[in-house]
Amino acid sequence: MNTTTLKASNIAIYGCEDMEEFVDSVTDSLTYKFSGINMVVAGLMSDAQEQLAHGDSEGARQTLNRAKHLLFRVMDGELAASV
Repeated sequence: MNTTTLKASNIAIYGCEDMEEFVDSVTDSLTYKFSGINMVVAGLMSDAQEQLAHGDSEGARQTLNRAKHLLFRVMDGELAASV
């Protein structure tokens, strides 16, 4: 898959072009540093609930996909669940 296709796919699935950049921003966040990935994922799930409450089902789907991506990174041993 070329870079343009990957970016387009990521935008459709996650709502952002570069998931590595997204993960880097998460691991740099204070929430991750002080509470771990579990709280980051909980926050994303809360964001998805708000998006649904305001009729943004596509945004909620993408937000949930970002949360799942982080959980899969934990399952693969690439991120720590707690700090």
